Amino acid sequence: MPERREQRRRTGFEDSGRTYRLHPSPEQAERLRAWGHTCRAVWNMALEQRIYVHRQRGRTLRSGEQCRFLTQARRDLEWVADLPSQAPQQVLRHLDRAYDNFWNPDHPAEFPRFKKRTSRVAIPLPGQAVRVTKLNRHWASARIPKLGEVRFRLSRSLGGEIRNVSIRADAAGRWFIAFGVRVPAQWAPPNGKPPVGVDFGVKHSAYLSDEEAPRLMDRTLTDGEKRRLVGLERRRERQIKQAKQRNGGKYGNRLKKTLRAIAELRARQARRRLDFTHKLTTDLAKSHGLVAIEDLRVRQMTKSAKGTRDMPGTRVAQKSGLNRAVLDNTPGERRRQLAYKCPAYGSVLVLVPPAGTSQTCGACRARDAASRVSRDAFVCTSCGHTDNADHNASVVILDRVPAHRPRTAGHAVHSTQRRPLVGRPSPAPRAGACEPLTFSARALPRGQQEIIRNPRSG
Repeated sequence: MPERREQRRRTGFEDSGRTYRLHPSPEQAERLRAWGHTCRAVWNMALEQRIYVHRQRGRTLRSGEQCRFLTQARRDLEWVADLPSQAPQQVLRHLDRAYDNFWNPDHPAEFPRFKKRTSRVAIPLPGQAVRVTKLNRHWASARIPKLGEVRFRLSRSLGGEIRNVSIRADAAGRWFIAFGVRVPAQWAPPNGKPPVGVDFGVKHSAYLSDEEAPRLMDRTLTDGEKRRLVGLERRRERQIKQAKQRNGGKYGNRLKKTLRAIAELRARQARRRLDFTHKLTTDLAKSHGLVAIEDLRVRQMTKSAKGTRDMPGTRVAQKSGLNRAVLDNTPGERRRQLAYKCPAYGSVLVLVPPAGTSQTCGACRARDAASRVSRDAFVCTSCGHTDNADHNASVVILDRVPAHRPRTAGHAVHSTQRRPLVGRPSPAPRAGACEPLTFSARALPRGQQEIIRNPRSG
């Protein structure tokens, strides 16, 4: 958030993203998938090389130096040469940014990890490598190096200069193309609408302090889809067991078909969840001049309770179910969307401390755990105030907004990005930063030599 505000002030422009549904032919889709695995192999080998050089010589390679090795690899390895020359260079730049974020003491990024075969398939390209042509009101085509023209659904205009491009596929096999564009900065004046406190819950998707009824998310899967998903997952486990017993672990066509059906159901569920989230956050930003939410730490909230072998956890299944319910309501995604939608609609996003909001009375502000008599009921032990527990929490959230808050529209009191888009390297690495003990002890999956022989297996 501070970086984006500084960029707006200095240049009058800001970076924005545009994502469209890509419709490649079967031959183009097969080649894109192969390129995605090649980019993954390039990332893994470049990371392994950096770790090896640091162990042996005590220094860190950067993308400029590794590009010389990349040129040699393109001459020696046909599967690397098949990739557009700009794509592996972008991969190395992304690895540079991952290292910079790790070295930045103000950034929560961990040491870069190796990418698994099951990771998301993505091909990064610079903006000047892709040419976009508008075909009509609803369709456009992107000219991709070594692939030709690929059509995509023009659901909205680009609206700016293309800076970078990323082509990716989801678990269901659908392809998307994302453009990073530079657009004129939009300064929305304060909308002058009333403030609101919002409590994101599990049973109730959202409870607003100025509403008597909660906002509920429709079921992301119908009863029939849930039954089908359970049946498909049981079939998957049975087919995997048979594959290990009869085919040496090799997946057959029937198992692949089952996995694809599960992925399609999960993708449908994710789209419905995202649709509700966008509608909710847009309405909050449009209809209120200030939106107050809890500064939740979702990663800590959803940690597993299984414990260790020496100290096993208790009620692991119950905690696992709670974690799924919390993540199904996507509090982190709602916070991320509010961070950029509030400035666009002239409202302010404020994060408040979450401690005790469910135990504090919204009328007399007395805090007592005994006031939370049940999941849905709140009865204050001091003044006798009665309210729905989630609605009472939303009132307390709004009450915790600082009295001297900034009056400029679009300015959040606290940064709402868990990880900034681009981290700035510190003048000196922090203590122990050059010893990536967590991930550097293991080599590439299946071994580096096997990856060089067959990049799609490692």
